Amino acid sequence: MKKVVILASLLMGWTQIASAQMGDAAVGKEMAVTCSACHGADGNSAVPTFPKLAGLGEKYLLKQLKDIRDGARPVPTMVGQVDNMSDQDLANIAAFYAAQPRSGGQADPSLVALGEKVYRAGVAERNVAACSACHSPTGKGNAPAGFPALAGQHADYIAAQLRSYRKGYEDESGRTNDGDIMIMRTNAFGLSDKEIDAVASYASGLK
Repeated sequence: MKKVVILASLLMGWTQIASAQMGDAAVGKEMAVTCSACHGADGNSAVPTFPKLAGLGEKYLLKQLKDIRDGARPVPTMVGQVDNMSDQDLANIAAFYAAQPRSGGQADPSLVALGEKVYRAGVAERNVAACSACHSPTGKGNAPAGFPALAGQHADYIAAQLRSYRKGYEDESGRTNDGDIMIMRTNAFGLSDKEIDAVASYASGLK
């Protein structure tokens, strides 16, 4: 009985924490006005170097915004943008962008065969897992688990992030905010430049 009470208390505590992190999309829309210059009014950036935030997933977006604010993910173009925002502010912005539909992308036909192979089967001999396992076969991601949607994202941006993760596998000058198990760094480290370009293009073109 004592264990049940303790477990119930813990669950209640986590529920309260989760509730505190619930974002208000309406408030987030007002706060995101300044973000539109780079990411578009609805989160669909027109510039390949700036990611589309629309439909990216609320949990993933919130983590990235917190990591950028707290220095766990250095992004030069984001310097000073979220420094003074609270967790709730960031949750509101994440909720707004997560609720927006994402525009589509177009895969390079010459890269589809290799890209599909890597996305759906990985590269076993180099311990690269299939991207579809986390990001779903259709590239829609897994929002509750915090895995971002890739379908429609700019291929250039996806490729840049994979290269940054690959660099982060060896030193901290690359991207390292994928957690202690280093899931993205490990996978990216096993990919060649050609495979990165191909899988990024393929993922971008998923519907």
